[in-house]
Amino acid sequence: MAKRIQFSQHGGSEVLEYRDYQPAAPGPREVRVANRAIGLNFIDTYFRSGLYQPPALPSSLGTEGAGVVEAVGSEVDGLKVGDRVAYATGPLGAYSELHVLPADKLVKLPDSISFEQAAAVMLKGLTVQYLLRQTYELKGGETILFHAAAGGVGSFACQWAKALGVKLIGTVSSAEKAARAKEQGAWATIDYSHENVVQRVLELTDGAKCPVVYDGVGKDTWETSLDCVAPRGLLVSFGNASGAVTGVNLGILAQKGSLYVTRPTLAGYATSAQRLQAMADELFGMIASGQLQVEISNRYALKDAAAAQDALSSRQTTGSTILLP
Repeated sequence: MAKRIQFSQHGGSEVLEYRDYQPAAPGPREVRVANRAIGLNFIDTYFRSGLYQPPALPSSLGTEGAGVVEAVGSEVDGLKVGDRVAYATGPLGAYSELHVLPADKLVKLPDSISFEQAAAVMLKGLTVQYLLRQTYELKGGETILFHAAAGGVGSFACQWAKALGVKLIGTVSSAEKAARAKEQGAWATIDYSHENVVQRVLELTDGAKCPVVYDGVGKDTWETSLDCVAPRGLLVSFGNASGAVTGVNLGILAQKGSLYVTRPTLAGYATSAQRLQAMADELFGMIASGQLQVEISNRYALKDAAAAQDALSSRQTTGSTILLP
């Protein structure tokens, strides 16, 4: 038997339960991982609330973690018991002491990266990798807008953008978060609690706006983001922190300058084991070179996952939060 967090109905953090369960034996192409650290992410609250649907209830939570291979299926190549591994693309079940998942969802973890670092960086760091290196391949010299620049994903985006020679304008909700984003590498910040984001973007770009805007907030920032995109530029809507964007009138893209919009996901880019490992290798290389610092601001015991999610949802956190089994 092992312990895990699960839920039997959708709702707030109060639906999360810390329960005994019997982990399955790995199938032919699966691996069982003994988790050493587990990542906490906004997407976990989407599954819990019902915004995203889990395969069935009761369900566990979490798609990100790091640990040691405990058992391998009969057809698994390239991984063996004792290997250090990390994962970020599901299936659900990372909020557990033991997790069974397909071998092609795992990456090998170099000795230079700790389990805690991997659990804190895999989902957010791979997200920044595909956003800045693939969805819109930044070359350096661009001025971009990134919402929630002091959060987990935003902090890595600030660092990676600076390493690429990109001027990142980050939106934040307080002077403290503005200072944090600047420390992480943001070129400029806009405090939306008292500044007009569109007006400040126009001022900072001499009226040119941004070739790409990265928006993980969703509903609350949709219109603002569109107004910050340069003609024929790209709005990358990659998250729903304030709720999903719905009822979109495509005509607005014409009115605001023949704009492009994409709604990408990590799973849409990490489409094979080879591609996932290549993305992770670039991420790990950024950490090893010192260009990307992994800050773990909060550690919670696995049994306290509800409190950890509450802190995340109320935007009390900066940097990364991990759960420890």
